[in-house]
Amino acid sequence: MSAEELERFESELELELYREYRDLVHLFKYIVHTERRLYLANNVDVQVRTNESGDVYFDVTLTDAWVWDMYGQARFVKSARVLTFKDVNVEELSKPEMDIA
Repeated sequence: MSAEELERFESELELELYREYRDLVHLFKYIVHTERRLYLANNVDVQVRTNESGDVYFDVTLTDAWVWDMYGQARFVKSARVLTFKDVNVEELSKPEMDIA
């Protein structure tokens, strides 16, 4: 496979993943950004921890989640745990008000 074919393949995978994200985002309560991944989840628990050396890290537990991962076998997961020394950003997604006519 040439470099151009590989780049086209990866671009198509990323576009497919974006479309899936766009179609699913309204089903989740939170979006979580880490250095390596983006997650959608309905439950998020972030714990700040310290290792034996005194370094601070984040222990993030997600349940009922979707993972932005082009190469992963399953994007929907019952639970996921992320341990990272890098920043973690958790945003609560706003739900449009129901319009009852």
